Amino acid sequence: MGTKRSYAVFGLGRFGRAVAGELAAGGAEVIAVDINEDIVNDAIGDIPYCKCADITNPEVIRRLGIANVDVAVIAMASSLESSIMATMFCKEIGVKTVIVKCANETNGKILSKVGADRVILPERESGIRMAKNLLSSGFVDIVELSRDVSMIELEVRPEWDGKNLIELNLRKKYSLNIVAIMEGDSVTVNIDPEKPLRSSMRLIVIANPARLKNIK
Repeated sequence: MGTKRSYAVFGLGRFGRAVAGELAAGGAEVIAVDINEDIVNDAIGDIPYCKCADITNPEVIRRLGIANVDVAVIAMASSLESSIMATMFCKEIGVKTVIVKCANETNGKILSKVGADRVILPERESGIRMAKNLLSSGFVDIVELSRDVSMIELEVRPEWDGKNLIELNLRKKYSLNIVAIMEGDSVTVNIDPEKPLRSSMRLIVIANPARLKNIK
């Protein structure tokens, strides 16, 4: 699945805890932080590295080693000021990707202007779904149909480029059932298994989420 990335999650409300817990369960390195000690103590069973700290203090962020993480998820939508400060501090110390949960589109625009690489409106995206997207390098989107079945939008791997579905035999190798192929604005559901795949394509597949880890 590629090089393992590391994450920081600020704010352990329902959304933040869902993100941190799912990332930790998926084997990622996660630093989870909340200012409420009771919340931290409650979450530590699911998220091994939890800290009680005020992340609006830049020195605290530096002490926690946040500069070394690949992605910071700021999940404090109830406090725009705290979200702004945490976003700015993370970008200042060099965090490559900062994702911020926000209460509304207006706040989202503000957070984007101060450095957020992506804003999340809670009514549009669940924490668990976002965490699975982060964990699944190359998976553009995942929609859970049930506990055992998901629909995944999957990038064509470099090693698949130029090969057709008969050669790749993805159903046998990874239990991937391909239902459509996307390229630009075009969607093909009547799939020709002898047509070579291209890196510009995306595959829409049905699969058991447990089997996704097997895709290299």
